[in-house]
Amino acid sequence: MRALRSVRTLLFCPFLALPLLALVFCAQPLPGQKDKPEPFTEAQIEQIREAGIAPNDRVNLYTKFANEHADIIKGLTNRSKSLARAKRVDDELQQMTALMDEFGSNLDVYSDRHADIRKSLKSLAESTDRWLGILRALPGEPSFDLARKEAIESGEDLSDQAKRLLTEQTEYFELHKDEKGQERAEPK
Repeated sequence: MRALRSVRTLLFCPFLALPLLALVFCAQPLPGQKDKPEPFTEAQIEQIREAGIAPNDRVNLYTKFANEHADIIKGLTNRSKSLARAKRVDDELQQMTALMDEFGSNLDVYSDRHADIRKSLKSLAESTDRWLGILRALPGEPSFDLARKEAIESGEDLSDQAKRLLTEQTEYFELHKDEKGQERAEPK
């Protein structure tokens, strides 16, 4: 009986009910909020798992997946304008942005480990220039302008990161010739 009275007091006391309602309302996502897009299909996730911790293989896979998104976006560029096309372009742009952001995080990890990924960084640097060309050539439309802008920013960040990391790695492995080809720095 005492517990029931406490619940009633809680529900009917305006000083306590208002913060409780605010908390419940804030915990629910708003209809306009979007979930972070998943940049990988199940098949791609499996390929990444199979690559394991091999940095060059993973960088090459990420590059391949981003190339696929760029090719889809390029293919959609010449189609006639429609709501379905605009939605598809927006989705692809968001997925590509999420993939490039994930890619950048992986590059940070490999950089910290002093993994020798110079070979795959060269192809990545060339690919990012291509992706940026496709993204910049995409005619702007209100339905995906924001996604296009974010994709270009992510692409520029990734391009800068890849070029900077390539320079850093070239210098590092010139000084540490015994570590060339390693997947991670081992304590000595």
